[in-house]
Amino acid sequence: MGNCFVGLVKSCIFAENLQNEVKGMKYITLPTSEVRRLSFYLAMEEYVARHLDKQDSFFLWQVEPSVIFGRNQVLENEVNVDYCRAHGIRLYRRKSGGGCVYADMDNLMWSFITSEENVNLAFNRFVNMVLLVLRKLGIEATGTTHNDVMIGDRKVCGTACYHLEGRSIVHSTMLYDTNMSHMLNAITPSREKLQKKGIESVRQRITLLKDYTSQSLDDVKALIRDTLCQGTRMLTDREVADIEQLEQIYLNNDFIKLIQ
Repeated sequence: MGNCFVGLVKSCIFAENLQNEVKGMKYITLPTSEVRRLSFYLAMEEYVARHLDKQDSFFLWQVEPSVIFGRNQVLENEVNVDYCRAHGIRLYRRKSGGGCVYADMDNLMWSFITSEENVNLAFNRFVNMVLLVLRKLGIEATGTTHNDVMIGDRKVCGTACYHLEGRSIVHSTMLYDTNMSHMLNAITPSREKLQKKGIESVRQRITLLKDYTSQSLDDVKALIRDTLCQGTRMLTDREVADIEQLEQIYLNNDFIKLIQ
């Protein structure tokens, strides 16, 4: 009983300290609600980091089936390009490091823009934000040294980060649900590897948030926003146009290195 009480007190202190840290963080919104290409949201977080006030900012986003791979990855080694083309899955490169990720409308993408220049501290703060939200959902989770978030021994959320002058950008994919077949086939080009590991093996290494909560994806989105942010900052039409211009960098084949 005593240990349970101590654990509860520590949990409350953790939540209070973190909520004090995120106090005043603005939620960035768009003037329209259409779903955009993944490249737009990468450009959006970069634009926010470069041009908006230096206070911490945050936003959530979702995309149609897409694969996003890291700054240093070789496309043809990480992505089954033929499968993606056959199934209408778009390919994008991000400016952060890390591995290859499949995303769709059942995933929840997080973007955190902070004035914290120490990347390790930015990572730590972000992971703690995720843990706080999960605790509010009644889910006990842990962070790893690789900045993943685990429920038990299964991964529910991966993160990546990169640094601009005076700013750090941390982004993440949270698995609320997903098309498991697309996830496996789109990011695993080797047939031998497919046959060896199979969908069940991948399913054993990851977990889906929907299996631990009765909350809908929209409910989870609302909880995240209410927990982490105070107030909103809506981008103007001019700012959106500037983001669309910046997006062209992410769409350039020289950047993507897509094999034609």
